[in-house]
Amino acid sequence: MVEEAATASVPTSAGGLGRGKSRALEFVALSGSAEGLPRRLSGISEFDRTTGGGLVPGGCTLIGGDPGIGKSTLVLQLVGRLSATFRTAYVSGEESVDQVRLRAHRLGLANAAVELAAATEVRDIAAAMDAPNGPQVVVIDSIQTMFVDTLDSAPGTVAQVRASAQVLIKIAKRRGISLLLVGHVTKEGLIAGPRVLEHMVDTVLYFEGERGHQFRILRSVKNRFGPTDEIGVFDMTGEGLAEVSNPSELFLAERRGDVSGTAVFAGIEGTRPVLVEIQALVGPAALGTARRAVVGWDSARLAMVLAVLEARCGVSIGSHDVYLNIAGGLRINEPAADLAVAAALISALSGEAVPPEAVIFGEIGLAGEVRSVGQSESRLKEAAKLGFTRAIIPSGRQGAGRRNVQGVAITEIDHLSKLVPLFGSDKSVQPLRAAKRNV
Repeated sequence: MVEEAATASVPTSAGGLGRGKSRALEFVALSGSAEGLPRRLSGISEFDRTTGGGLVPGGCTLIGGDPGIGKSTLVLQLVGRLSATFRTAYVSGEESVDQVRLRAHRLGLANAAVELAAATEVRDIAAAMDAPNGPQVVVIDSIQTMFVDTLDSAPGTVAQVRASAQVLIKIAKRRGISLLLVGHVTKEGLIAGPRVLEHMVDTVLYFEGERGHQFRILRSVKNRFGPTDEIGVFDMTGEGLAEVSNPSELFLAERRGDVSGTAVFAGIEGTRPVLVEIQALVGPAALGTARRAVVGWDSARLAMVLAVLEARCGVSIGSHDVYLNIAGGLRINEPAADLAVAAALISALSGEAVPPEAVIFGEIGLAGEVRSVGQSESRLKEAAKLGFTRAIIPSGRQGAGRRNVQGVAITEIDHLSKLVPLFGSDKSVQPLRAAKRNV
């Protein structure tokens, strides 16, 4: 805990605001002109997609991620591209100028017109940003290393992070500067510092990825100027981050269709359809207590799917160890993956492989019903583009019009019990009587 010295004055007026001078606000009509400045395109299409079409003049973007995931590499490549059109500045509070130059040389950006500085005092950075010929794009790496000299607390504390961001954002909005802040994350994966920091900025991006995979996901969780939940996919190479224009093909590159316990899920990430492989492994519990391990999905939804399979479909799986993995290091959040997860579990338990040419998506309810999901046509078109000829989807009012979309044969089901006979023939995978299915 750090003590903050407050300079509060004693109220002397009835309103409690003291004797200071005030100026009445000038209100304007809502129907005024709202023409904005053109966005600043970076030339990195995956980044521009995630931000909703490029950086906004006067907008502030916060980029967070685990240590060593590639945040500094991303922003350095970004300002390197932007420097061809705009005046850019890179302020590092963690590395020296020579260290930044060494990384720029490795990324092939040694000749980029980027202005470098190693500083941590916000007063000096603000003076450089507020100059008449100041930069148009500024990167602060990172906001946790900045400090305001009027506060006694150490850099990285709640007060310093809030005050530093407030000063920089105020200047950026007044001067029309596109400000990018790099933020540290806690062990829980949240951006370190006060939660108000995410409310102050205009856009919040999370840079995700697994250490064992070269794929990196740039995910938008807040965007005042574009869609949220949009993603950009990158491939970490020795020369930096490379864009991945077709993530579905990349996530399915090492897939083997003749293996039981795998299913292809057609998902939606933002506005982009993405096909990923869901892998499941089911085996008898060794110590009598069943184990559940999940990577890339919600463990609570896995427990729900297992309970529905046991109670509504008569699948004896509660006494088995269950391991679930989303191949490629992608994390899935939408409930439409329920049906694909159930298919992978049934396939792993029965030993029969899911048809390799099929994609699966649908939400499962507690009664065992399979619910419809949005953007089905986009999912099917992406599947057809990658060579899939069959789809197992929820039955709905639009089902008849989707039977011949892009040559994909549609199998519609309205209850989870109808999924079991498709590829489950083992004695341990048998549906209950028809009367009990509808309980």
